[in-house]
Amino acid sequence: MTSTNEIRRSFLDYFGHSGHDVVQSAPLVPFNDPTLMFVNAGMVPFKNVFTGIENRATPRAASSQKCVRAGGKHNDLDNVGYTARHHTFFEMLGNFSFGDYFKEQAITHAWTLLTKEWGLAPDRLTATVYHTDDEAFDLWRKIAGLPEERIIRIPTSDNFWSMGDTGPCGPCSEIFYDHGAHIPGGPPGSPDEDGDRFIEIWNLVFMQFEQSADGTRTALPKPSIDTGMGLERIAAVLQGVHDNYDTDTFKALIAASESLTGVKAEGENQASHRVIADHLRSTSFLLADGVLPSNEGRGYVLRRIMRRAMRHAHLLGAKDPLMHRLVGALVAEMGQAYPELGRAQPLIEETLQREEVQFRRTLANGLKLLDEATGGMGEGAELPGETAFKLYDTFGFPYDLTEDALRARGIGVDRAGFDAAMDQQKAAARAAWKGSGQAADDEVWYDIAERAGATEFTGYTATTAEAQVLALVKDGKEVVSAAAGDSVSVIVNQTPFYGESGGQMGDAGTIVGADGFALAVTDTGKPLGRLHAHHGVIQAGTVKLGDTVKLDIDVARRDATRANHSATHLLHQALRDRLGTHVTQKGSLVAPDRLRFDYSHPAALTAEDLAVIEAAVNAQIRGNEPVVTRLMSPDEAIEAGAMALFGEKYGDEVRVLSMGHGETRAFSTELCGGTHVRALGDIGLFRIISESAVSSGVRRIEALTGEGARQWLVSREDALKGAASLLKTTPDDVVSRVAALLDERKRLERELADAKKALALGGGGAKADAADEEVGGVKFSGQVLEGLDPKDLRGLLDVAKQRLGSGVAAIVAVSDGKASIAAAVTDDLTGTISAVDLVRAGVAALGGQGGGGRADMAQGGGPDGSKAAEAIAAVKAVLAG
Repeated sequence: MTSTNEIRRSFLDYFGHSGHDVVQSAPLVPFNDPTLMFVNAGMVPFKNVFTGIENRATPRAASSQKCVRAGGKHNDLDNVGYTARHHTFFEMLGNFSFGDYFKEQAITHAWTLLTKEWGLAPDRLTATVYHTDDEAFDLWRKIAGLPEERIIRIPTSDNFWSMGDTGPCGPCSEIFYDHGAHIPGGPPGSPDEDGDRFIEIWNLVFMQFEQSADGTRTALPKPSIDTGMGLERIAAVLQGVHDNYDTDTFKALIAASESLTGVKAEGENQASHRVIADHLRSTSFLLADGVLPSNEGRGYVLRRIMRRAMRHAHLLGAKDPLMHRLVGALVAEMGQAYPELGRAQPLIEETLQREEVQFRRTLANGLKLLDEATGGMGEGAELPGETAFKLYDTFGFPYDLTEDALRARGIGVDRAGFDAAMDQQKAAARAAWKGSGQAADDEVWYDIAERAGATEFTGYTATTAEAQVLALVKDGKEVVSAAAGDSVSVIVNQTPFYGESGGQMGDAGTIVGADGFALAVTDTGKPLGRLHAHHGVIQAGTVKLGDTVKLDIDVARRDATRANHSATHLLHQALRDRLGTHVTQKGSLVAPDRLRFDYSHPAALTAEDLAVIEAAVNAQIRGNEPVVTRLMSPDEAIEAGAMALFGEKYGDEVRVLSMGHGETRAFSTELCGGTHVRALGDIGLFRIISESAVSSGVRRIEALTGEGARQWLVSREDALKGAASLLKTTPDDVVSRVAALLDERKRLERELADAKKALALGGGGAKADAADEEVGGVKFSGQVLEGLDPKDLRGLLDVAKQRLGSGVAAIVAVSDGKASIAAAVTDDLTGTISAVDLVRAGVAALGGQGGGGRADMAQGGGPDGSKAAEAIAAVKAVLAG
């Protein structure tokens, strides 16, 4: 028996040796096709190559592409488990020619691989061609030697492929395998073609024409080849079984399910085991590719797949969560071919376990209520839509689960009634929103969100995507188109642009489309918390509703922003470790060029505090631990030790970010919906540049990371070198040189003060005596001194009083345009003259108010130093009476 892993390897080796570039599978989220929920065919990653938007270095490729069909128009979910070949997850083997070889070589490769490399009996194979494709018909006869009755012309669109209403298209040639006369069914094109005897195993698409809007087709200048062969189907053929679920991979997964449940995959239990095995693959691969369960978009489809499998585990009697215990078996089977499974195994297991614990509670409550609501109903009855909506709205029991649970009893559900109840709830919600005092400008966003639903954010794993334009807003109103020069906000169905929230600034970048349309996105907002609004000015071209556009974020800006965001988490924990658990976040700003973090603490941080905190953050950065993301309910996250961040709004589920390594746990664990580095080493460097007060009990730290921190340090080093040059010393000796200069300055200041005092004293008794005069019968000495320190006034006045023996002295010191005045009265005169009165008169002349002291000594000041002489005159006027 040839294993599935060997078949995959053999296919890729064959085409690799035939000059094809063997390409790894693309992720399941198709970032190059906004019309698809998941990659559902092997050619999807090459779509832009076929349409000419992208060019490849090599004109040939081969791949084994992961595919999911469980949502939208490609939805096989309800059939999975009950048929032999329906799957939600499958692998598509394909070989591709981009304008290189065409029909003859494609048919030759297919026939050679099937019959010579893999040894399939030629008489078991039948080919179909489009009814007008004589060239393919003749090539099958020539290359394979098939008789004409086994080359079947098909006149329907089943054998003519097109990418859409316009664009590349061409005829197909399908290869069928005959499983034998013991299985009912006829060849393709016959009345019994829907039987299981003849199974399509490979489809060769001859991309030959370009279809115009008017339906006309013209030959492509470079015809191409796109083939697809389901790995599960060819594995069944090569392993000699008719049922895909009897192949080795599925048998191993079903055996693991049997072992854990203790129930054999027989009879009515067979379908449940098959559902579990299939859905285990799709959920695990989706989780590994970054899709997380949610209530909208891709996350909702993932959750629906999970819950369908979990319900079948419940039907098998599993008492405890089952799905997460099967992941190891899947990794053992497929982990070598897809190493992302092994890397994501902890996340997959944790997410599956958490979802199943929650779902079992919902299931138990919902089934009980459903039994009560349908107790009197028999086969053919219909559950009222209002009841189904109540189960959904009040108890979280999804509509599809209600429908699935009642199907086995032959009871239907009134879908129209359910939809009507849903519409009624939306109308009530809208009325409540209008009465909530929301800004009138927000109504345009509410209308868009109600019509288009939430924007799906793909930016946790991608920096580029294709999307469809769902709404355009200009001057606060919706428009159907916009042109160059217009300032607009663009809403699309999916985006890698992060919308500003939780302190993190929105992304910038570009949006481009057909006919030269280009929008420079300067900011991304998140109105209503559900939409991502790309704000900017159209640089060229026009855009209209429904257009397909390509979105590219400014990657360097995003990288810098997420480095700052992750550093904020580390800073938060480092503060708590140093200062205490009373520290909590009170606000933040995460920008590309800096981070700002506000926190509760009653006092300024010391230099030692800042050094310890900065060192702790940088130690985690050097450790380069990966950042781990998990999805939990808010209560579970808090119970697990996660900190909720200020300003963040949390729904039913939250992203929990764990960073770094502590003594017994991760260094930091917080709830956060922002974008973050993959490993802490990506932050590079962390540097605190300031710490200050914001308000009573709230402090603020500003910091830089990465290149910004490096440039800051370089600028400080350049400043140090500049200072060293001015001081004519080396950077290492700047501190000692400055200290010496400060000592020298102090010495000179002391000498200058002494000189000014000497000047004030007139250089000697004779000169000072000559300056004295008599005012109002009292001996008076008045002086104005420039540059004198006000604190020296009292000392000078004491000297003047001693010299006068009996009298009054007043001095005005002028410095930097301001003035200080002091007056002194000898003790024998204080009974009739008060120094306070004299000073207040002088202060008023200087443009000031007040002044105070004692009767023998008082001092004050004013803002106008140019009035110093007037101040002395005012003092004399008081003395003169």
